[in-house]
Amino acid sequence: MADDTHDRIPAYTGALTVFATSVLTAALAGRAAGHDLPERFGTRDLLLGAIATQKFTRIVAKDAVTTPLRAPFTDFEKPLGSGEVQDRPRREHPQHTIGELLTCPFCLAPWTATAYVATLAVAPRAARAWAAVFAVVGGADALQHVYARLRTD
Repeated sequence: MADDTHDRIPAYTGALTVFATSVLTAALAGRAAGHDLPERFGTRDLLLGAIATQKFTRIVAKDAVTTPLRAPFTDFEKPLGSGEVQDRPRREHPQHTIGELLTCPFCLAPWTATAYVATLAVAPRAARAWAAVFAVVGGADALQHVYARLRTD
Protein backbone atom coordinates (compact mmCIF):
# COMPACT_ATOMS: atom_id res chain seq x y z
CA MET A 1 0.00 0.00 0.00
CA ALA A 2 1.39 3.40 -0.95
CA ASP A 3 2.25 5.73 1.91
CA ASP A 4 -0.21 8.42 0.80
CA THR A 5 -3.05 5.89 0.60
CA HIS A 6 -2.16 4.59 4.04
CA ASP A 7 -2.21 8.15 5.38
CA ARG A 8 -5.73 8.60 4.01
CA ILE A 9 -7.21 5.58 5.79
CA PRO A 10 -8.77 7.74 8.55
CA ALA A 11 -10.45 9.94 5.93
CA TYR A 12 -11.66 6.89 3.99
CA THR A 13 -12.96 5.43 7.25
CA GLY A 14 -14.86 8.68 7.80
CA ALA A 15 -16.40 8.48 4.31
CA LEU A 16 -17.43 4.86 4.88
CA THR A 17 -18.91 5.81 8.25
CA VAL A 18 -20.96 8.59 6.64
CA PHE A 19 -22.19 6.12 4.00
CA ALA A 20 -23.10 3.42 6.53
CA THR A 21 -24.77 5.95 8.84
CA SER A 22 -26.79 7.32 5.92
CA VAL A 23 -27.97 3.83 4.95
CA LEU A 24 -28.89 2.98 8.54
CA THR A 25 -30.70 6.31 9.02
CA ALA A 26 -32.66 5.81 5.78
CA ALA A 27 -33.61 2.27 6.79
CA LEU A 28 -34.75 3.34 10.26
CA ALA A 29 -36.67 6.33 8.89
CA GLY A 30 -38.34 4.15 6.28
CA ARG A 31 -39.29 1.54 8.83
CA ALA A 32 -40.63 4.21 11.22
CA ALA A 33 -42.78 5.53 8.38
CA GLY A 34 -44.09 2.03 7.71
CA HIS A 35 -42.01 1.32 4.61
CA ASP A 36 -40.08 -1.90 4.19
CA LEU A 37 -37.78 -2.82 1.37
CA PRO A 38 -39.58 -4.87 -1.26
CA GLU A 39 -38.86 -8.58 -1.45
CA ARG A 40 -37.44 -8.02 -4.93
CA PHE A 41 -36.95 -5.22 -7.44
CA GLY A 42 -38.24 -5.25 -10.99
CA THR A 43 -35.79 -5.66 -13.84
CA ARG A 44 -37.04 -2.43 -15.43
CA ASP A 45 -36.38 -0.47 -12.24
CA LEU A 46 -32.88 -1.91 -12.00
CA LEU A 47 -32.02 -1.20 -15.65
CA LEU A 48 -33.48 2.29 -15.46
CA GLY A 49 -31.59 2.89 -12.22
CA ALA A 50 -28.31 1.64 -13.70
CA ILE A 51 -28.57 3.95 -16.71
CA ALA A 52 -29.64 6.90 -14.57
CA THR A 53 -26.93 6.27 -11.98
CA GLN A 54 -24.26 6.17 -14.70
CA LYS A 55 -25.42 9.45 -16.20
CA PHE A 56 -26.04 11.23 -12.90
CA THR A 57 -22.63 10.31 -11.49
CA ARG A 58 -20.96 11.35 -14.74
CA ILE A 59 -22.68 14.75 -14.54
CA VAL A 60 -21.65 15.27 -10.92
CA ALA A 61 -18.06 14.08 -11.45
CA LYS A 62 -17.22 15.48 -14.88
CA ASP A 63 -19.71 18.06 -16.15
CA ALA A 64 -18.36 21.60 -16.53
CA VAL A 65 -21.61 23.04 -15.15
CA THR A 66 -21.23 21.10 -11.88
CA THR A 67 -17.72 22.47 -11.32
CA PRO A 68 -18.99 24.75 -8.49
CA LEU A 69 -20.06 21.64 -6.54
CA ARG A 70 -16.59 20.15 -6.82
CA ALA A 71 -14.56 23.39 -6.58
CA PRO A 72 -14.14 23.47 -2.76
CA PHE A 73 -12.57 19.99 -2.96
CA THR A 74 -10.82 19.93 -6.34
CA ASP A 75 -8.53 21.81 -8.68
CA PHE A 76 -9.23 22.12 -12.40
CA GLU A 77 -6.87 20.15 -14.64
CA LYS A 78 -8.18 20.28 -18.21
CA PRO A 79 -11.23 20.23 -20.47
CA LEU A 80 -12.18 16.79 -21.77
CA GLY A 81 -14.63 17.79 -24.51
CA SER A 82 -18.39 17.24 -24.76
CA GLY A 83 -18.93 19.65 -21.85
CA GLU A 84 -16.77 17.63 -19.48
CA VAL A 85 -13.72 18.62 -17.47
CA GLN A 86 -11.11 16.79 -15.47
CA ASP A 87 -10.55 17.97 -11.93
CA ARG A 88 -8.12 16.51 -9.41
CA PRO A 89 -8.74 16.22 -5.68
CA ARG A 90 -7.04 18.84 -3.53
CA ARG A 91 -4.10 17.62 -1.52
CA GLU A 92 -5.45 18.61 1.91
CA HIS A 93 -6.83 15.57 3.69
CA PRO A 94 -10.51 16.39 4.31
CA GLN A 95 -10.84 18.03 0.91
CA HIS A 96 -8.86 15.25 -0.76
CA THR A 97 -11.19 12.42 0.21
CA ILE A 98 -14.31 14.35 -0.75
CA GLY A 99 -12.54 15.46 -3.93
CA GLU A 100 -11.77 11.84 -4.79
CA LEU A 101 -15.42 10.94 -4.36
CA LEU A 102 -16.69 13.92 -6.38
CA THR A 103 -14.33 13.39 -9.32
CA CYS A 104 -14.91 9.66 -9.71
CA PRO A 105 -18.20 8.50 -11.24
CA PHE A 106 -17.34 4.93 -10.20
CA CYS A 107 -16.93 6.09 -6.58
CA LEU A 108 -20.18 8.06 -6.62
CA ALA A 109 -22.21 5.19 -8.09
CA PRO A 110 -22.72 3.19 -4.87
CA TRP A 111 -23.90 6.32 -3.04
CA THR A 112 -26.28 7.24 -5.87
CA ALA A 113 -27.57 3.70 -6.40
CA THR A 114 -28.21 3.31 -2.68
CA ALA A 115 -30.24 6.51 -2.62
CA TYR A 116 -32.20 5.37 -5.68
CA VAL A 117 -32.99 1.93 -4.21
CA ALA A 118 -33.98 3.45 -0.86
CA THR A 119 -36.23 5.94 -2.62
CA LEU A 120 -37.80 3.12 -4.65
CA ALA A 121 -38.93 1.60 -1.35
CA VAL A 122 -40.31 4.83 0.10
CA ALA A 123 -41.42 6.86 -2.92
CA PRO A 124 -41.25 4.68 -6.04
CA ARG A 125 -42.88 7.25 -8.32
CA ALA A 126 -40.32 9.91 -7.39
CA ALA A 127 -37.45 7.42 -7.77
CA ARG A 128 -38.66 6.35 -11.21
CA ALA A 129 -39.16 9.98 -12.28
CA TRP A 130 -35.59 10.84 -11.22
CA ALA A 131 -34.25 7.77 -13.00
CA ALA A 132 -36.28 8.50 -16.13
CA VAL A 133 -34.84 12.00 -16.40
CA PHE A 134 -31.23 10.86 -16.19
CA ALA A 135 -31.80 7.79 -18.38
CA VAL A 136 -33.27 10.05 -21.08
CA VAL A 137 -30.34 12.47 -20.72
CA GLY A 138 -27.91 9.53 -21.03
CA GLY A 139 -29.69 8.30 -24.15
CA ALA A 140 -29.70 11.78 -25.64
CA ASP A 141 -25.97 12.14 -24.95
CA ALA A 142 -25.30 8.83 -26.70
CA LEU A 143 -27.30 10.02 -29.71
CA GLN A 144 -25.35 13.31 -29.73
CA HIS A 145 -22.10 11.37 -29.94
CA VAL A 146 -23.45 9.16 -32.74
CA TYR A 147 -24.63 12.24 -34.64
CA ALA A 148 -21.29 14.01 -34.20
CA ARG A 149 -19.43 10.95 -35.46
CA LEU A 150 -21.67 10.64 -38.49
CA ARG A 151 -21.21 14.31 -39.32
CA THR A 152 -17.40 14.13 -39.20
CA ASP A 153 -17.06 10.95 -41.30
